[in-house]
Order: sequence, then structure tokens, then C-alpha cells
Amino acid sequence: MWSATLSFPSFVATSTSLPSYRNLRFPKIQASLSNYPLASKIMVRNLPFSTSEDFLQKEFSAFGEIAEVKLIKDESMKRSKGYAFIQFKSQDDAFLALETMDRRMYNGRMIYIDIAKPGKRDFLAQPRTSGPPEKLQVPEQAANDEVADCWY
Repeated sequence: MWSATLSFPSFVATSTSLPSYRNLRFPKIQASLSNYPLASKIMVRNLPFSTSEDFLQKEFSAFGEIAEVKLIKDESMKRSKGYAFIQFKSQDDAFLALETMDRRMYNGRMIYIDIAKPGKRDFLAQPRTSGPPEKLQVPEQAANDEVADCWY
């Protein structure tokens, strides 16, 4: 039977052997680049080519406050390509618009709405953190009166 003994050099940390990180400035860490929630931007597809940003702003502002409307245009013909991005200030407003307007007829065309996916430009800077999730308030009385109904 074989046996082996391993030995590692001991290292005792002293204040002179460790670098001082107190004077260094670390970059701020971000979870997303915009000031808005991740799923608060929607993509509207199959729009008529005559659609304008002002009209989209007016139609979708009924669902909540809009931060930005970007209608994608063909550079050579200067008209809509048939899709747009709408940035809401709240994720709930974006979901309300998605649920209400998806697969609706609009000027003779059925429009489709999806949550926009992040593009390549969205990952160029450092992400921003949003902190730990909020703790839910559980009533004490309900927590104490609960009986586990899981018996194995």
C-alpha cells in the first residue's frame, strides 16, 4: 500500500504582506445599463409603414408612462420598417401593454408585441446593481397558525 505526505508552505498574513485596498477606487457595478427595469421595453412588429413615433406614443401612453419610442426606419426610403421599440418606465406597464395590444388589428394589420431582448450595445458598460430583493411582509398571525399539510 502506498502512502504520500503533502506539505505546503505556511503563510502568515501580516499588515505589510497584504496590499492595502482602502485607497483604491473600484468601479460601480450595474445589473443593467438603463435606469429602467430589464423587461420594461417592448418590441412592436408588423406595423403599417405609415406609422409615426408620435402616434405610437399617443396609443401606448394609455398603459403607463413612456420613456422612449423608437420607430425603426429604412435609411434610404426614410419610412418605417414595420417595427418599433417602446421603453416604459415600469415593468408592469410594459406587461399590461403586451397583454392588451398583442395580436390586435391596427390599420388593417395584426400587430405582435414581445418583450425586447437586449442587444449587443446593451453590454458595453459596467452593469448596475439593484440591491437585494425586497423582503415580503408576512403577517405574524398567519405564519404561526399555519400547519404543514405535508406528511410523508
